[in-house]
Amino acid sequence: MRQDAQYDYRAIKGFAISSLFWGIVGLVVGLLISLQLVYPSFNVPPWFTYGRLRPVHTNAVIYGFTVPAAFSLFFFLVQRLSRTRLAFPGLARVTLYFFNIVIVLAALSLFAGMNQSKEYSELEWPLDIGVVILWVMFSINIIGTIMKRKEEQMYVSLWYILATIVGVAIVYIGNNISVPVSLFKSYPIYAGANDANVQWWFGHNAVAFVFTTLPLAVFYYILPKATQAPLYSHRLSIIGFWALVFAYLWTGAHHLIYTPLPDWIQTVAIAFSIFLIAPSWASVINGYGTMQGQWEQMRSNYLVKFIVLGITFYGLQTIQGPSQAIRTFSALIHYTDWVPGHVHMGTMGWLTMTLSAGMYYMVPRIYNTEVYSIKLANLHFWLVLVGQLIYSVTMWTTGIRQGAMWQAMDHDGSLVYPNFIQTLAPNYPFWNMRTVGGVIFFAGFLVFVFNIYKTIKNAPALEKIQERDVAQTA
Repeated sequence: MRQDAQYDYRAIKGFAISSLFWGIVGLVVGLLISLQLVYPSFNVPPWFTYGRLRPVHTNAVIYGFTVPAAFSLFFFLVQRLSRTRLAFPGLARVTLYFFNIVIVLAALSLFAGMNQSKEYSELEWPLDIGVVILWVMFSINIIGTIMKRKEEQMYVSLWYILATIVGVAIVYIGNNISVPVSLFKSYPIYAGANDANVQWWFGHNAVAFVFTTLPLAVFYYILPKATQAPLYSHRLSIIGFWALVFAYLWTGAHHLIYTPLPDWIQTVAIAFSIFLIAPSWASVINGYGTMQGQWEQMRSNYLVKFIVLGITFYGLQTIQGPSQAIRTFSALIHYTDWVPGHVHMGTMGWLTMTLSAGMYYMVPRIYNTEVYSIKLANLHFWLVLVGQLIYSVTMWTTGIRQGAMWQAMDHDGSLVYPNFIQTLAPNYPFWNMRTVGGVIFFAGFLVFVFNIYKTIKNAPALEKIQERDVAQTA
């Protein structure tokens, strides 16, 4: 019997496939809205306008692609690291079906214009309840499996998994407390500056506990496995974990610099944002330290390429983010295209590359096979790397130009560009280049999906060959 026979992978397979499907949906919608900004004819009212499609894109990427990837990889990791079977396999499969029902209803509601108008928190109250139920089911399985673990020590990936579960629950519920006025409409219990403060406490910690602790859990497991080298420092990983979890919760208000929010709240957020460089770079240093004597694997091991470039983009992200929280820098780039450039370096670079490594590692093992094509995996790597760099660098460039044009003054103190359209028209070439980068990235993602599909498709035949070989040896 294979060693993996003790584990339950049925729900894991379904969540992995769901993640890839919704990832395609999110990227297609992202490409469409990038075109809509330049070519108004791509807006087809009422369902296919930018105002409705933009939240479909963000929700499909966050909740459609990333969350089921978390469910899949976490169910895989928690069994391996606990050396025990999933606590409630039946509940895991129910969670899979319920997830896809909720995400379909969420997409349809956003297409229909049902929206709370809160960033990353657009879903109306019935779907919010569905998300909470879904998260509770997922949490019960993860915590239950950890509680009955056979491995006494808890590896750092389990700490990050638990942080994801607890952190998402706190900020999602806290931000979405609302008063329903009809079946499809509700209003938050907060108002004015308080509402904005709570919203960005949630918004930035959605980044913290979905786009950060999730890939860190995968990173800390995959890198030592892929390199066959011990983690550089377990102590550093735990120190980095506690510092990261503590600091992240205080940083949300840096989205609200130069707003009516009290200055002291903004200053606290700025201070903790700068502090956040330290725990973030603890993981970067841990990654680079693990690679000591292993750097030649950057040429020969496709998993190492994904995971090391992923942690590199994380390191760059966590210097850029705290830097732009500083008031003087924020005065230049706030509300400009620099910000989506910053966000997409994290999602297209750090998050997607790390999750890709996790999928490439996990899928062959849960299907008892080998990855279909290493050449395609390398092609996938280069396409998403080039696409992400074109996208991010283009947005950083146009963001700095936008900020400079908005603030440019003549010698008499009047604005050089008094009409907003004067600062808008020069964006078009940059926006077209952003779409080019997105197309290249999407091509890489399609290569990834095809590679995973062929890996899964070939699995049964390979298992039969292995069974035959075993029988012949016996």
